[in-house]
Amino acid sequence: MNERNNKMKLLKSAPIPKALIALGIPIMIGMLINALYNLVDAYFVGGLGERPMGAISIVFPLGQVVVGLGLMFGNGAASYLSRLLGQGDRDTADKAATTALYSSVIIGVIIIFFTTIFLKPILTLLGATDTIMPYALIYARIYIVSCIFNVFNVTMNNIAASEGAAKTTMCALLFGAVLNIGLDPVFIYVLDMGVAGAAIATAISQFVSTLVYLIYILRKKSAFSFCIHAFKPSKQIYAEILKIGVPTLTFQLLTSLSIALINRASSEYGDAVIAGMGAVTRVTSMGTLIVFGFLKGFQPIAGFSYGAKHFKRLREAIKISLLWSTIFCVATGLLMALFSAQIISQFANGNIEMISIGKKSLFANGFSFFLFGFYTVYSSLFLALGKGTKGFILGACRQGICFVPVILLLPKICGIKGILYAAPIADIISAIITLFMALQLHRELTAAESSTRYEN
Repeated sequence: MNERNNKMKLLKSAPIPKALIALGIPIMIGMLINALYNLVDAYFVGGLGERPMGAISIVFPLGQVVVGLGLMFGNGAASYLSRLLGQGDRDTADKAATTALYSSVIIGVIIIFFTTIFLKPILTLLGATDTIMPYALIYARIYIVSCIFNVFNVTMNNIAASEGAAKTTMCALLFGAVLNIGLDPVFIYVLDMGVAGAAIATAISQFVSTLVYLIYILRKKSAFSFCIHAFKPSKQIYAEILKIGVPTLTFQLLTSLSIALINRASSEYGDAVIAGMGAVTRVTSMGTLIVFGFLKGFQPIAGFSYGAKHFKRLREAIKISLLWSTIFCVATGLLMALFSAQIISQFANGNIEMISIGKKSLFANGFSFFLFGFYTVYSSLFLALGKGTKGFILGACRQGICFVPVILLLPKICGIKGILYAAPIADIISAIITLFMALQLHRELTAAESSTRYEN
C-alpha cells in the first residue's frame, strides 16, 4: 500500500524535477538498454555480411507493426488511466487496464498467425531482394512469432508507467536487453546459427521481460488487479483507449511504412544501400527510444495534472521536459553527425559502399535530431491530455504526413541523395507544424485555467 501511495504522491505533489527523474529516468534507462541491444543485434549480424544485415533491416518494420498493437492498447490505456487516477476513479481504472492487456494479447495472436501465413509476399512488399529473401525468411519466421511476448511487454510497459511504476518497467527492459546482448554472439557465432541465432536470442530475451511483468502482477504490486473478472470490454472503455490508441498505432504503422519505403527505394541501388540505411535506422532509433522513455515519465504527470486541474504543475512539467529533452537531442545529434563514419563502420564489416552511404545519411540525421525533443514532447502531451486527433497529427507528421511525400518524390528528383536526406527534411517540416499547434494548445490551457479559477 505504501508503494502505491508513493506512486500517487509522485504524480500529485512531488516537485516536478524529482517526479520526472523518478518516473522518467528508470524507463529511459530501460529504453536505452533496449535500444543498445538493437544496436548490438545489428552489430553481430553485420559481421555476417551485407545480406544478413539487409535481412534484419527488411524485417524490422514488420516487427514494429505487430508491436504497434501493444502500443495501441498500452499507450491508449495509459492516457486514460492517468486521468482516471487523477480523478480518483480506481474501479474504472482497474477495468480499463485489464481490458487493454487482455485485448492486446488476443488480437496480437490473430495478427501474428496471419502474418506468418503470408510472410514471403509481405517481405517482398517491404523491399526484400532475391538475394536477401532467404535470410529474411529465416529470421522473420522466428522473430515474428516471438513478437507476442513483445506485444504483452509493450502494453504492460505503458500501463505500469501510467501508475508510476517506472522501476518495474526499467527492470523488465533491462533484464531482457542484457540477456539478448549476451546470447547474440553465442547463438550467432558459437553455435553457428547465423540470423536464426539472432532471432532466437531476441525471442528468449522478450520472454524473460514478460516474466518480470508477470511476477509484478502476481505479487500484486500493481494498482490494477488484471483479474479475469475485471476484463470488461465495454464501449466506453474501448472508446477511451482507442481514441488515443488508434493514433498511436497509426503512428507506428507510418513508422514501419517509412522504413519500408526507404528499403524499397534503396533496393534499386543494391543490398549495401539497404544495409547502410538499416544501420542508420538502428542508430537513430537509439536516440529516439531514449527520448520516448523519458517522456513515458512525463505523460502520467501531465495526464494526472490535467485530470486534477493542476495547470501550474502541468506547465512546469512541460517546460522542464522541453528543456531536458532538447539538451539531450542536441548533444546526441552532434555525436551522430561528427562521428558518423566511425559509427557506421561498426556495422559494415569493412564494406566501403555501406559506410559511404550510411555516414552521409547519419550526418544529416544528426543535425535534424536537434528538433526531435521539441515535437515529441508536444505529440506526447496531446496524447496524455486525451487530445488524440492532434496527438495523431503531430505523431504522423515526421513518419507519414511529411515523410511519405518526400521519400516518394525526392529520390526521383535527386536520386540516391533523396533517400539519404528524406528524413531530415521531414524533421524540419514537422518542427514547424509543431510550433503552431503548441501555441494553440497553450492558449487552450490558459482558457481552461481561467475557467477553473472562475468556478472556484
